[in-house]
Amino acid sequence: MSLSWDDRCRALFGMSPGVPVSYESAFLAGLHPDDRERADRAVAAALDPDGSHRFDVEYRTVGIEDGVLRHIRAQGLAFFDGREPVRLIGTVQDVTRDREASAKLREVEERLRLAGRATNDAIWDWDFRTNHVTWNAALESAYGHGPDDVVPTGEWWLGQIHAEDRARIDASIHHVIDGGASDWTDEYRFRRADGSFADILDRGYVIRGEDGAPIRMVGAMLDVSARKAVERRLQQERTRLVEEVKETAAERDRAEEALRQSQKMEAVGQLTGGIAHDFNNLLTGISGSLEMMQVRIAQGRVAEIDKYSVAAQGAVRRAAALTHRLLAFSRRQTLDPKPCDVNRLIFDIEELVRRTVGPSITVETVGKAGLWTTLVDTNQLENAILNLCINARDAMPEGGRITIETANKWLDGRGARERDLEPGQYVSLCVTDTGTGMTDDVAARAFDPFFTTKPLGEGTGLGLSMIYGFARQSGGQVRIYSEVGMGTTMCIYLPRYMSVEEPETVDSDPPAPTSIDGSAPARGNVLVVDDEPTIRMLVAEVAEELGYQVLEAFDGPSAMRILQAKEVIDLLITDVGLPGGMNGRQIADAALSLCPSLKILFITGYAENAVIGSGRLAPNMALITKPFGMDALAHRIREIMA
Repeated sequence: MSLSWDDRCRALFGMSPGVPVSYESAFLAGLHPDDRERADRAVAAALDPDGSHRFDVEYRTVGIEDGVLRHIRAQGLAFFDGREPVRLIGTVQDVTRDREASAKLREVEERLRLAGRATNDAIWDWDFRTNHVTWNAALESAYGHGPDDVVPTGEWWLGQIHAEDRARIDASIHHVIDGGASDWTDEYRFRRADGSFADILDRGYVIRGEDGAPIRMVGAMLDVSARKAVERRLQQERTRLVEEVKETAAERDRAEEALRQSQKMEAVGQLTGGIAHDFNNLLTGISGSLEMMQVRIAQGRVAEIDKYSVAAQGAVRRAAALTHRLLAFSRRQTLDPKPCDVNRLIFDIEELVRRTVGPSITVETVGKAGLWTTLVDTNQLENAILNLCINARDAMPEGGRITIETANKWLDGRGARERDLEPGQYVSLCVTDTGTGMTDDVAARAFDPFFTTKPLGEGTGLGLSMIYGFARQSGGQVRIYSEVGMGTTMCIYLPRYMSVEEPETVDSDPPAPTSIDGSAPARGNVLVVDDEPTIRMLVAEVAEELGYQVLEAFDGPSAMRILQAKEVIDLLITDVGLPGGMNGRQIADAALSLCPSLKILFITGYAENAVIGSGRLAPNMALITKPFGMDALAHRIREIMA
């Protein structure tokens, strides 16, 4: 039997081109030993005249020269002369890759089968070429879907997913399949055979061909219903706790608001009680003195009137001081802020402090080099320092040391919050003593009006509240740092003032007010505007005593009629709070539009925003605070008209 191959066939048997071949030395010798007999029988069957005459067989070759194992599929057809075979013509094809892939696939299938038997997870195998999905037995044991009830397609699986999850899962899995990735994981709800839903964690892996096209996908459905149930219970518990916390917080807020309101009413009661007590004493002194003056005049004993007049005026001055302290606490006192060098101020009043606290107290002043300027009412700051030093003295009955110290403070967000201030630059002024100190309870109430730890009759309880109000009105703050038995530090924080103006200093010898009739008569026209007839009368008489021609108005409209009718008004003296729709500042602004050179003196009981504006009055304006003496009013008029 002769054999004829082309070189492509020789290559499949691991032979070089052109090498002679024969049935035994090439074909049978090149076959795998395990396939040799089967292939030989197939050839013999094709040559059997009673057979099919066809040859179709797969076998393995072991390269005669290269020793490479190959999988070959051979097909052929036998030709006969009568019953005598004369030729077998055929083809051979290398199917090594397909068979190796099939072997690997069988291995995977076997592993999948074994894994499916060893787990409760529902294992699935989705063949994309046929849209056939194979499930393991867990689909029935875990979810109740028997083999007869399952349509082995991807559409059946998708149809069992909860309607609210279906579109999301369909998009999720196809994003991996169509996008070239391999791993897919997602969670959804899967319908059991009884109609209930299980919470599923599904994970799959895409198997792709050499060209990257998806061939199949295998995965496992893990039932996480128990875990999800716990998570839902935890979420419900969390929601319940959040609601309880909100309700508790609301109840706490309501309780705190009720407490604040109670404390506010207690403070108002304490404040009004203290005011009523002090003012009743003062009013008794004033009314009693006036009554005694009437009695002595009726008796003709006019020589004794003077002492009653002095007593009434003293009561009025004490009432004015009390009002001033209350306005300071409420941050509505009249301030005259100017740039101030606090170092210069504390050194200027150092001797005054020493005389005030007495020889048993050592006073030390420590000024920070390069101290910033601050915008403040220097007179009020001086009063605050003296007040703090007096309190320090009273806390050291056996003597001790007072230190007055300044510093620059740059407060960041945290430091500012601790002091209830805005972040920024501040000048600090601290007064420290070595006295008895304060308990936390006393320090917490130290700024309350009429609160005092001094014996009855030795303190008004308004000193620290006045300092607190002054500091807050000046844009700053005051803080207490105290330790029982060690001493107390009171610190006033005032905002830094950025300006090139010359800082204000304390005038150690301010000019004393002159008497009403202590100078030559003045010339000019004065308009007095006040809705209180008594005040309007007194102001007008003082101006007339100084030599001015006086016109009077009781509200804004009447004042404007006079201003528009009279050619020249040299000085406008007006109350701030007026009826008729215009306040004093509005009258002043309207008058200045008619006469820009007009001088204006405001009269007020407290520092209304309408007057102060940005914090400083114009050069042609001045202010005097009720109550005031007639000599002080005369001095103020002379001062502004000078």
